[in-house]
Amino acid sequence: MSKRYLLPATTTLILIVALIAIANAQSKPRARDLGVPFDGAPGPLNSITDVKGIEVGHTTLISGEGKLQVGVGPVRTGVTAIIPRGKQSANDPVFAGWFSLNGNGEMTGTTWIEESGFLEGPIMITNTHSVGVVRDATIAWRIKHGPPDSSGYWWSLPIVAETYDGFLNDTNGFHVKPNHVFDALDSARSSAVSEGNVGGGTGMMCYGFKGGIGTSSRKLDQNAGGYTVGVLVQANFGRRNQLRIAGVPVGTEITEGTPTSRFGEPRDDVGSIIIVVATDAPLLSHQLKRLARRAALGVARTGSASGNGSGDIFVAFSTANPGASQPTGTVQLSMLPNERMNQLFEATVQATEEAIINALVAAETMTGIDGHRVTALPHERLKQVLKKYNRLNETKSK
Repeated sequence: MSKRYLLPATTTLILIVALIAIANAQSKPRARDLGVPFDGAPGPLNSITDVKGIEVGHTTLISGEGKLQVGVGPVRTGVTAIIPRGKQSANDPVFAGWFSLNGNGEMTGTTWIEESGFLEGPIMITNTHSVGVVRDATIAWRIKHGPPDSSGYWWSLPIVAETYDGFLNDTNGFHVKPNHVFDALDSARSSAVSEGNVGGGTGMMCYGFKGGIGTSSRKLDQNAGGYTVGVLVQANFGRRNQLRIAGVPVGTEITEGTPTSRFGEPRDDVGSIIIVVATDAPLLSHQLKRLARRAALGVARTGSASGNGSGDIFVAFSTANPGASQPTGTVQLSMLPNERMNQLFEATVQATEEAIINALVAAETMTGIDGHRVTALPHERLKQVLKKYNRLNETKSK
């Protein structure tokens, strides 16, 4: 489910539409529909929600145009929520691990993941200057939806991650409010996930094109356990000349429409990418940290070198072993041997790569503050370039 708001220049908040994510997702092509060849077999939705139990929701905030007026707009931002076991089991922590490829960014709550091995509650993604309000509102949502534990003491260290949207959005206007966080969480569903200019990805750029939210999944064969790996990204990184799709140097072939800063100079690699990796394979926290590291290889496949100004932070979790965090007694766990993780590593790399390209394909041209304009990846030009390098899957191309 995705909620989209129109925020006029006045303080009136008008709810325009609440769309079921699957309807939105089916309204536009994805990378495979354009004939982009990818390795591996996706799940039914080719989405992080192919991992049973996971729910995803967005709140999208778009309003205004023209000159930047801090506190007024233009507004191009939002919030994305990922609930590992869904709202009905939101208070059952999951084993997790995290990894920072380049730390020029933020993901709150990671020190407790490192210490405890558990991720407690949802994962939230927004813009850089909204981390605080999203964190506090997430705690409030959890208190409202979950009773205190048996000791009578309830606390929360939410996972809130960010990428910077100040090229298009009035990011110092603090337009994300607690009710937007509640809406993203309450609207979360296990259906297909809307991509592109939605939720936390609304104002983001990627490789000099419009970026945002993207997702993909891989289903392992039964000989490897039949497990699913799902990935969701908020893509806001990379320079145009770095972009590679299916091994093709797309960024050097499609040079038109590169965004520039307000000073007229080419924009450097000062963005970020947040990656959420999910699986139903029974992995423990140290193994999930290994999985999170492999997401970096998926980023590299698309061309990035993880620049100095890029916050590239990844978290991985497993929905297996429910009830593992119980406070008393002895817990019986299942664990996949390290020697059986290779196909999970490969699936993570493949799904990360495709999720990034799905974000680019789904995103639409957007104009934001001071007339800054970021163009979408042109679908027909992409197909032409892939065909030039004999990489277009013409049986899939629309």
